[in-house]
Amino acid sequence: MFLPSRSLRLRRGLDSSPARTLLTSLVLFAPLAAVAAPAAVAAPLPVAAITPGPLATPAPSLAAPWRGYDLVVAADGTGDYPTIQKAVESIPTTEHLRTIILIKNGVYDEKIRIDAPGVTLRGESRAGTRIEFNQGTAEYEAKRDNLGSAVVNINGDDCVLQDLTVRNTHGIVGPHAVAIFGQGDRTVIEDADVLSQGADTLSLWRDNGRSYQARLGVSGSVDFICPHGWCYMTDCAIHQVNPKAEASIWHDGSLNRDQKLVLRDCRFDGPAEGWTLGRHHHDGQFYLLGCTFSQGMRDRAIYRVRYPLPGNRPTPADEANNRRLDPTNRWGERAYFYDSHRQGGDYAWMADNLDKADGAPKPERVTAAWTFRGSWDPERRTGPAIKRIEPTKAWIAVVFGEVVTVKGRPRLVLADGTIAAYASGTGTDILVFNLPAPVTPEAAAALKVRALDFNGGTILASEAYAAPAPADLTLPAP
Repeated sequence: MFLPSRSLRLRRGLDSSPARTLLTSLVLFAPLAAVAAPAAVAAPLPVAAITPGPLATPAPSLAAPWRGYDLVVAADGTGDYPTIQKAVESIPTTEHLRTIILIKNGVYDEKIRIDAPGVTLRGESRAGTRIEFNQGTAEYEAKRDNLGSAVVNINGDDCVLQDLTVRNTHGIVGPHAVAIFGQGDRTVIEDADVLSQGADTLSLWRDNGRSYQARLGVSGSVDFICPHGWCYMTDCAIHQVNPKAEASIWHDGSLNRDQKLVLRDCRFDGPAEGWTLGRHHHDGQFYLLGCTFSQGMRDRAIYRVRYPLPGNRPTPADEANNRRLDPTNRWGERAYFYDSHRQGGDYAWMADNLDKADGAPKPERVTAAWTFRGSWDPERRTGPAIKRIEPTKAWIAVVFGEVVTVKGRPRLVLADGTIAAYASGTGTDILVFNLPAPVTPEAAAALKVRALDFNGGTILASEAYAAPAPADLTLPAP
């Protein structure tokens, strides 16, 4: 019989280690406001703290426009790297930069570990770019490596996966076989297939993490969509492969009453002989709006797990497990539906009940931004905005409202046509542009910027977004 890894035991409530006991007591007795807030990008850098380095002549213009990505992976050797892992290993982990890796079509038989923040893996096509590996969790526990238990293992914040397929080829229906495991914050996965025949296919497990998924195809067995923290999924096709699986979706929102799993306009199906929707071991909160379910969905509402599982005889260990789970089940059953329907007729527990949720949100209010309490809007369509411009006698600081990544050599065009060349600041919220020569303090105060010119490059947000836009070039009013 497979013995779950310690990480799985923690999630299932089967670990009674002192650390887990301490965490439970801290969560149980701490005021809600004291629970850790979602992670944020590094604090803005004061302009006075900038050391731009020696004055330099204006940077040369780009030889060619930025191509829209930084690195190319091609299995046939025609790119910068032949494997995805080699490409991600080349990215520094100490700076918050957006690094975009284009992965050419091909089958990449490898596991990947992403440690750097701000990594985008962009496939050439959803069906043609395939990351595949045979990795059962039991086999990983028996012989560990330094990459992780999944096909794609995400440790860095602000990771984006798009236009590709990730498939765990373990091939056995039922046992744990993870396709994507994540411990980063603000993870975005879109226009992708995430496939397994085992449990925990898509496991985004940062306890206070935020994740966003759009237009996915996801398949698996028990709890094959199982996020922690805050998660928003939209327009996804969700396929249960195992009629014996205890559940398809799972959520752990036990660290903060506001944590939730929102599924909007998603399509669920599974074996015709029957499949079960969802469950939770710890406090979970589920919102399903505009979802459809195939006729095989069983008449069982989303439920809390209590031991023994159906079909097993109770033991003293089952009673102990239930007692350990009780402290992380404080807020009762919280599964909310709106305009969601099953082929062949709805069950009573699927009735519209958003009015019973905290704050009684209207359906139109349940968006990605709402899901994350306004701390992050992955569907934002506007780029980073310039907040202010601060000239000095040697350089000009352009202050953005968020951390940005510079691609190429942008420049400032001053009112008299002088060019101030980009010098430094990528990975922060302040970009420094060197003047061609120092000026007097009086002249510095009179400097006027006519435009910020991308000069064939671009400036992007370092945070993860579903459709990142370049920086807004609108200058603030003087």
